Amino acid sequence: MDASAKPQHVKLVPEIARPSREEAEAAVRTLIAWAGDDPTREGLLETPHRVTKAYREFFAGYGEDAREVLHKTFKEVGGYDDVVLVRDIPFSSHCEHHMVPFFGKVHIAYLPHDGVVGLSKLARLVEVYARRLQVQENMTAQIIDAVNEHLNPRGAAVMIEAEHMCMSMRGVRAHGALTITQRFTGVFAEDRNEQDRFFAMLGKR
Repeated sequence: MDASAKPQHVKLVPEIARPSREEAEAAVRTLIAWAGDDPTREGLLETPHRVTKAYREFFAGYGEDAREVLHKTFKEVGGYDDVVLVRDIPFSSHCEHHMVPFFGKVHIAYLPHDGVVGLSKLARLVEVYARRLQVQENMTAQIIDAVNEHLNPRGAAVMIEAEHMCMSMRGVRAHGALTITQRFTGVFAEDRNEQDRFFAMLGKR
């Protein structure tokens, strides 16, 4: 693995002073009124409470740590050292620019070196970063950096395919447009044949 492909330390989100739930609900009522509706009408009375409850779920990733997700690995795998690929991991996130959803699939592959991780942990890793305010490019980098940091593979590959509501619901309203991001490290970055194999396993070539 060359110097440029070495995993970087995965930074944790710094702690911030959170407003109280009452303050958050008041902010929701302000937004409802700003949108042009009456936050005191029957159908909207409980909306601020529901929204803050939903936000706890949407953005649960701020309270999660990739290190805890990937800390346990298995070394007794019969000497297996070829590609491990988990494809089509579904996710939904929220764009940090407009706070509207984007969603799609994540594909993660790595070449084991110090053991393998439980397959479900890769799906949980996606959730750690998806459940934050995000941009797709940064999410791609965060996932592969976490894989490199905590699994120390000989190489890793990540691809994300997503539809962004900030493009389909507003602005150009390009319904169905997909954004694809990818990143390779280690052997996947150095060997084009390994990249081609990754794409072939995804059915992209």
